[in-house]
Amino acid sequence: MIQQLDELTALPFALPDIGDAEIAEVVDTLQSGWLTTGPKTRKFEQDFADRIGVKHALAVNSATAGLHLSLEACGIKRGDKVLTTTMTFTATAEVIRYFGADPVFVDIDPATFNMDVAAVRAILENTTGIKAIMPVHFAGEACDMDPLLKLADQHGLKVIEDAAHALPTTYKGRMIGTLGDATVYSFYVTKTLATGEGGMVVTNDDEMAARIKIMRLHGISKDVFDRYQLSDKPTWHYDVVNPGFKYNMTDIAASIGLHQLQKIDRFASRREQIANAYGEAFKDLPVRCPKNSRPDDQHAWHLYVLRLDLEKLSIDRNRFIELMNERKIGTSVHFIPLHLQSYWSNKYDLKPQDFPVASKTFECIVSLPIYTKMRDDDVARVIDAVKTILKDATI
Repeated sequence: MIQQLDELTALPFALPDIGDAEIAEVVDTLQSGWLTTGPKTRKFEQDFADRIGVKHALAVNSATAGLHLSLEACGIKRGDKVLTTTMTFTATAEVIRYFGADPVFVDIDPATFNMDVAAVRAILENTTGIKAIMPVHFAGEACDMDPLLKLADQHGLKVIEDAAHALPTTYKGRMIGTLGDATVYSFYVTKTLATGEGGMVVTNDDEMAARIKIMRLHGISKDVFDRYQLSDKPTWHYDVVNPGFKYNMTDIAASIGLHQLQKIDRFASRREQIANAYGEAFKDLPVRCPKNSRPDDQHAWHLYVLRLDLEKLSIDRNRFIELMNERKIGTSVHFIPLHLQSYWSNKYDLKPQDFPVASKTFECIVSLPIYTKMRDDDVARVIDAVKTILKDATI
């Protein structure tokens, strides 16, 4: 080791990369007196729509809210079914339950951890009542969207993409966000664009956009910015057209997002540099490194998920994490598959053997730090720790 273990400072699993521009914009917002949804949010939405190449971008207070609104705009109701992956955070599936609808889980591709298209096809051929597909672009790599979109078209299904990891990600030269009926991004503090909390729904569907805009703020016909502006005509009047939700983004969050968005390509380049450094350093170790399966496309590298070859090691994944923690290096696991979580397994009588790839994969994966505030010596420290631990544990 470069330093004694007890001398090392903690290297967290993730940190946001907030600069002077974001801070100045937030201060400007605070001094303006307009803190909730207003001019900064509108500009953020327009800039985001332009960056993705879509007609509509609708800012919300979380990706969870965005997924909920998107399904609501699709008309999902009690008794319907929505097909999604088991290898995701619970938010992807929980929004389906908000309607009294049911998720139908699918296993993963062993190479990318994205939805197994063959498994999707088999489920659609043998299951009634499915109204939508929700693919998750795992770790920042696009799902194989062409066959999924074809299947959706054949079965008359909506496609709502969970792109919480996937900014900026492309698929066959097309931006994620331009493919399905709606796409939802997360701006949680660990994401590739961070506003602390927040998210964005993008769509080219005018009707979906209009519905989401109304339902994200109590189902009223105007947003708060419209109702409190001085103008030649009274603007106080509004109409409640549906019982909606309180899902709007604040101008404080949008102020951060405006400048994070301007940096997104630089952020992506740095994450890719770190991923490449890890891949080169670990290539001779008893692990399987994640790769961009479509080298001509952009992988967002939100996560770097290392797969340990446990048959060649004297330690398991949990012990590996403990040894990394002893070196004060943060790690995580993405994800504990939903079929292994008590609510989902009990509710739908799910067993590990129902999803053999995801179940086996879960036992051996660990996510390493990969974020833009990591310095080269931080990356070297992670590499050194992984090499030391795995070489000592190799059978």
